[in-house]
Amino acid sequence: MTDHIPVLYHEVLDYLQPQPGGLFIDGTLGAGGHSAGILEATAPDGRVLAFDKDPEAIQFAGTRLSEFGERVILVNKSYADMPKTAPALGFDQVDGILLDLGLSSRQLDDGMRGFSFRYEAPLDMRFDQTQGETAADLVNNLTEAELTDIFWRYGEEKQGRKLARIIVANRPITTTSQLADLIEANAGKRQRRIHPATLVFQALRIAVNQELEAVEAGIPAAIDLLKPGGRIAVISFHSLEDRFVKRLFRQLSQTCTCPPEQPICTCNTQAVVKLVSRKAIQASAAEIESNPRSRSARLRVAEKLPSGS
Repeated sequence: MTDHIPVLYHEVLDYLQPQPGGLFIDGTLGAGGHSAGILEATAPDGRVLAFDKDPEAIQFAGTRLSEFGERVILVNKSYADMPKTAPALGFDQVDGILLDLGLSSRQLDDGMRGFSFRYEAPLDMRFDQTQGETAADLVNNLTEAELTDIFWRYGEEKQGRKLARIIVANRPITTTSQLADLIEANAGKRQRRIHPATLVFQALRIAVNQELEAVEAGIPAAIDLLKPGGRIAVISFHSLEDRFVKRLFRQLSQTCTCPPEQPICTCNTQAVVKLVSRKAIQASAAEIESNPRSRSARLRVAEKLPSGS
């Protein structure tokens, strides 16, 4: 099952370099595959603190990781809560942090969660189904202009304005099939061979779970928890997220932000990290063949610099 084949598994371990006794944070636990690999590599006394907003992921991975006992701590929160939660649990100077962004295979394959238009289900899309607005709430309550903004900002959907207008005219919309069928009937021909509802579903999921906001807050917070020489690895699954991560890493690795035409640096900006790989790391052909979902995965890694370097 794809649940048990973490994307870029070997690459993550190679770049995070887990050693016995190490402290690591898995900010997006999912099915627990990456955490299991880190725990095995840090035996006998290394520890992992793992976060996930999805209670079902915590339950599933908790069973899977039970063999590691007290070496693993699971927290049912967003990784954006790391600054408060991690130090209180003894994870304030860690060796490495992993963020595997987006949707897990388990969530996508659970037809009743509302993430996929392949299944008839309530239009939910929340990682944590106990709180927050659903995708149906957004679709049925936001204005045409607000929906247009979401479709472009989080999905880069070029027909966002048209689709938002059609959605508003056909509300209420409560199921995945209703929304997907409405888009398919009105979106027109696509140049790429993807379902016409793909980008709208992506945009709604990101908006519902405030995913980019979590990345923007979570990456700097994660770096603060690293010890000098510690590494942060981030896996993205679509170009929007990857560009976002690339830009954040680049900003944090800059030593000067003065205008290029200024002859002397006056900003006193210090680089916080160095880029371990300037290009994103991608899955091998063999991994893509065994797990097609890894095709779109992009891994970026940065290493924390000593202060004042």
